[in-house]
Amino acid sequence: MASSAAAPWLRLIRAPGLGSGAALRLLRHFGAVESLVQASAAAWRKAGVERREALPADDDPAVVADLAWLAADPARRLIGYSDPLYPEALRGISSPPLALFVVGDPALLAQPQLAVVGSRAATPQGLDNARAFAAELARRGLIVTSGLALGVDGAAHRGALDAAGATIAVCGTGLDRVYPARHKALAHELVQRGGALVSELAPGAGALRQHFPSRNRIISALSLGVLVVEASQDSGSLITARLAAEQGREVFAIPGSIHNPLARGCHRLIREGAKLVESVDDILLELAPRLGAWLREAGPTVPSASGPGPESLDPEARQLLSLLGDAPLAVDRLVASSGLSAASVNAALLHLELAGLAASHGGGYQRLGG
Repeated sequence: MASSAAAPWLRLIRAPGLGSGAALRLLRHFGAVESLVQASAAAWRKAGVERREALPADDDPAVVADLAWLAADPARRLIGYSDPLYPEALRGISSPPLALFVVGDPALLAQPQLAVVGSRAATPQGLDNARAFAAELARRGLIVTSGLALGVDGAAHRGALDAAGATIAVCGTGLDRVYPARHKALAHELVQRGGALVSELAPGAGALRQHFPSRNRIISALSLGVLVVEASQDSGSLITARLAAEQGREVFAIPGSIHNPLARGCHRLIREGAKLVESVDDILLELAPRLGAWLREAGPTVPSASGPGPESLDPEARQLLSLLGDAPLAVDRLVASSGLSAASVNAALLHLELAGLAASHGGGYQRLGG
C-alpha cells in the first residue's frame, strides 16, 4: 500500500479511543476510508460513533513514523479492511481487525492454514510433536500458522521450515520488534523463506498482556482449524481453541500421559468435543472436504536420524530408561528406585540424553519417543 493510501488507515489506527469495531462501523457508513477521515465529528455522531478527540493529521509524528517504517522495506505493507488482499476468513468473525501490518508474502493469508499452538513451557516430547506435525502439514500443502511464542509455537514454525513450507506468525506486538527477542533469527528466516509476520498492532506496540488474546483470535480465524499440542488447564492455547470453536473452525488436540500436567488442557478439550489426534491424517480427513485439490498426497516417509536404540545401551542405562515415563522424575528418585549410585545415575542419564532417549525437563528426566 502506497503512503497516500496507507495514511488514512494509520490515522484511524492511531486515533485515541477508537477501536476496530467503531472504525469498521464508520467505514461501512461512509463507504471509503478517505471519506471517513474527512468527515466531521457531527457526521460521525450521526453514524453512531462519538468522536471525543480529533483524528491525528497526516503529519502527526506517529503517522509519519509509521509511513517511514512501511517505506523502509518493500516486504512491509499495510492491508486495510477494504484492500482486496485482506483475508476473507477475517471478515466473517465478530471482531475483525481494521487493518493488518504484514512483513513477507501477504498472499499467504488467503491460503489454507492450520494453526498449531500450545504451551510455552512444552516438554521435549511436546516440542517434537509440534515440529513433526507442522512439518507433515507443510509437506501436505497447508500453511502452518502460530504465534511466534516460545515452546510449541516456535517448534511449529521451525517444523514448517524444515519441510520447505511456508509459515505465518501472528504477533502480539508491532512488527518493528520481535517478541520474544530470542526468536529474532526465526522471524527473519521465516520471512526470507517465503512466510509472513502479521499484526494488527502499529509499530511501537509492546508485548502487553491484553495484546495476546486479541492476537489469538486472528490465529484461529485465519485457519481452517487449530491443533493444540500441549496445554495446561490455564493455557492461553485454550483461549485460541475456544475462539476457533466460536468462529466455526475445527479444534484438534493431541492426548498425553495422565501424569503430564501439560496434557490436561488437551484432555479437557477432547472431553468438550475436540477431535483426538494421533497423526496428521486424523486432521486431514476432517479438513479434506474444504481443501479439495489443494491437499497433496503423502510422500515417502523420511527416516529419522535417531540415535542408538535401547538394545544398544549398557545395563544401567537400560534400567533407568525402564523407570522413565512421560512425567519428569527427579534424579534423587531415580537413585532411590534404581539402587544405583548418584554418579552412576548421572552417567547413565547423560548416555540416554546423547542417544535421544531421554531429556531433562521440569527439574527431572523423562523418556522420549514412547
